[in-house]
Amino acid sequence: MTASTRYASVRYLVDDVGTAVDFYTTHLGFTLHTSAAPAFADVVRGPLRLLLSGPTSSGARATPTDAAVAGRNRIHLMVDDLDAEIDRLHRSGVSFRSELVTGPGGRQILLTDPAGNLIELFQPAHRPTTDATTTP
Repeated sequence: MTASTRYASVRYLVDDVGTAVDFYTTHLGFTLHTSAAPAFADVVRGPLRLLLSGPTSSGARATPTDAAVAGRNRIHLMVDDLDAEIDRLHRSGVSFRSELVTGPGGRQILLTDPAGNLIELFQPAHRPTTDATTTP
């Protein structure tokens, strides 16, 4: 298997490629990488390449009908200030699919793209660093 060292890619099936590109670039800090709309586009944020496959794309056509529904899997986007992101997205009209959840690893909230694909915004809990030069 040949491995790419540039991006880790995830494919989302979307109803409308243009609408999906607008959502990810406007609200979540992605940039457009390539576009063959209306069938396909991909957007990039850091090392994540998100493949947006419309109904006529080969990726969507290769998916069995019973597997083409949105599931519990989601992309996981780390943010520095979750409260500020929630506020900004609320002001932009983005709705959320969950309440804010706090756990031992940090805080998270779920939203969906226009096609219903889940996105998790996550702010890690502050963890004290260990100084290797000190001894107990």
